[in-house]
Amino acid sequence: MLGAPTIDAPRNQAPQRVVLGRVVGAHALKGEVRVRWLGDGPEHLLDATALWLGSDPEGVGGRPVRLSGARTGRPGELLLRLEGVADRDAAEALRGGYLTAEAQALPTLPEGEHYWFELVGCRVEDTHGEPLGTVTEIWETGAHDVLVIEGTDGLRRLVPTADDLLKEVDSDGRRIVIEVIPGLLDPV
Repeated sequence: MLGAPTIDAPRNQAPQRVVLGRVVGAHALKGEVRVRWLGDGPEHLLDATALWLGSDPEGVGGRPVRLSGARTGRPGELLLRLEGVADRDAAEALRGGYLTAEAQALPTLPEGEHYWFELVGCRVEDTHGEPLGTVTEIWETGAHDVLVIEGTDGLRRLVPTADDLLKEVDSDGRRIVIEVIPGLLDPV
């Protein structure tokens, strides 16, 4: 599974745009911005053909921006030059902004792999078709990513994305089927 938070979509449908990075500050004096890339690496951000910069990851919109340069920075960060950002003050004014791109512009993943944004908002059911809740977020833990499922009872449950538990993932149909084993659905 590959991470990337989402914006611009109700909880029951896939987003139209995904957040690829967040501006965490200015670098030097000539307008470079420090951007913490989100997901498994900076490639999606660097390869994006069209980017938007907005102030709210839950909001719609933002303004189109164009990269004029990029290089590595601190671990997990890129130093980006954005057209029209010429000095440190202009770069600092962008702090906290989110860089987004169209979801359909991301590369197709191999069979069995999914972007996080494709799973957040999916309804979850057991192998008997009983509804269990909705994926509200995904945590990266090292061994397996963990789905945070808000149950139909309002409680949250954590389900690892292990192959033996996830029986079906239909991101287009916004549905995940899991194998329930004893203790798996204990609330957190």
